[in-house]
Amino acid sequence: MQGVFFCVIRARDEVSVVCPEDLVPYRVPAERGWAALKLEGPFPFDLTGVLAAFLAPLAEAKIPIFAISTFDTDYVLVKRENIARAVEALLAAGHEQIS
Repeated sequence: MQGVFFCVIRARDEVSVVCPEDLVPYRVPAERGWAALKLEGPFPFDLTGVLAAFLAPLAEAKIPIFAISTFDTDYVLVKRENIARAVEALLAAGHEQIS
C-alpha cells in the first residue's frame, strides 16, 4: 500500500478512517465521492493563515470541504463533483496548481 493516502483519527467517541474508496468494504457505511487536494509543505509552524488562505476561496464558492493535516502537509478534500470549481476558485485566488 505504499503511496496510498489514508488517515486514522481517534476521538473520545469515534474513530474515523479516511482512505481510497476501493479499500472500504462494500457493507461498511462510508461517505464516498471525495477527492484530495494537497497543499505542498512543509509550512513553518509559526506561519499563520496557511489553511485559512486556501479555504477562504472555497468557502466563497460555497464548496464544502473536509480538511486533514499532518506534520508537514495539509490536505483538503472536496466532493468529486466540485473539484473543477474548487481548482478554478483557488487559481482565481492566486494559488498555483503544481500537479
